[in-house]
Amino acid sequence: MRESWRWFGPNDPVTISDIRQTGATDIVSALHSIPTGEVWPLAAIRQHQALIEECEPGTAPLKWTVVESIPVHEDIKLARPGHEKYVANWIASMENLAQCGIKTICYNFMPVIDWTRTDLKYKLPSGAYALRFDQKKFAAFDLFILQRENAAAEYSDGEIAEAKQVFEAMSASERAELTSNIIAGLPGKMTDAYGIDDFRAMLANYKDVTSDTLRSNLFAFLSQVLPRAEALGVKLAIHPDDPPRDMLGLPRIICTADDLELLFAALPSPSNGITLCVGTYSSRPDNDLPAMARQFGPRIHFSHLRGVSRDPAEQRSFYEASHLDSDIDMVQVIKELLSEERRRKQEEPEPQDIFIRPDHGHQMMDDIGKTVNPGYSGIGRLKGLAEVRGVIRALSAQQRDALS
Repeated sequence: MRESWRWFGPNDPVTISDIRQTGATDIVSALHSIPTGEVWPLAAIRQHQALIEECEPGTAPLKWTVVESIPVHEDIKLARPGHEKYVANWIASMENLAQCGIKTICYNFMPVIDWTRTDLKYKLPSGAYALRFDQKKFAAFDLFILQRENAAAEYSDGEIAEAKQVFEAMSASERAELTSNIIAGLPGKMTDAYGIDDFRAMLANYKDVTSDTLRSNLFAFLSQVLPRAEALGVKLAIHPDDPPRDMLGLPRIICTADDLELLFAALPSPSNGITLCVGTYSSRPDNDLPAMARQFGPRIHFSHLRGVSRDPAEQRSFYEASHLDSDIDMVQVIKELLSEERRRKQEEPEPQDIFIRPDHGHQMMDDIGKTVNPGYSGIGRLKGLAEVRGVIRALSAQQRDALS
């Protein structure tokens, strides 16, 4: 497997020099300064690539190999008149990346909001801090801060009463912080930050959009993108919806193994693949991650190796756990990924390694008190990478011994 690390550019508190010390060899990055829907210029890609790859002699090289993400414009998701220009721009960005040798692209098709959390500094018993999604807080936001039209129809009487109790216990500053956490943008999000009124307006655009409609729009988008991706040798790796369920009246369509089966049955192109985000998929108890890694192995081009711990009393609530101490068997997931890589080497003329990265590490030790991107502090992700690396080395040694 290829160990990678996400870098948000020159303003990232974790520098390229810091990343080099982790032992990672590959960089996952994007041009966050380019507005959604515009073409990523070749010159801008090369400039960003140079920041990553140019280094002094004798220094361990890094390579920008994975894009996370080229954002998909809302007009594409809604199939609005004139959205074709944004599809053409997306393809042009992909072509420019391929010209620079960057051929693995993670993307998502989440409407309005990207990955969502209610708490960015949830204190763990260890004293470290994690990201958390609290369903009761989220319901309090939806029902009593956002006051979304017809939201009450999506909650039981008990859930509404609990949400009201949570809302009334919040101070004004706590309500503002919760709102900001949900709609104002998180690092790596490919959607804009919103004010509350703009957010309501964006949600209203999806009032009559069903899951079937959104899925049809995704398939239409990919039917135009995939032929060019195949010609370029580009691998597209769709990221699951996070959290993987409908929310705020918005349909979510990449949440389960069944969703992926629909995707690949409709569009069997070898360039059509997935980002196996273990933590996102495992925040649903009905997703069996080792089984999904085995079932979709040939489609896995990229993987986020993190896990979550769900609240036993409310399975929709979870926090980001340590990479090896979550509700899923990370060791078995890694074993399945290694088996897939071994299959590729035996059966494919040009086998591609699976890019993996640690994800959403805890804010801990010297990073507590520092300015960090929530979920993307240095020490927590280094701990996660070290844990995952140890599992990979141990399992790889077992495989070699079994074959000898």
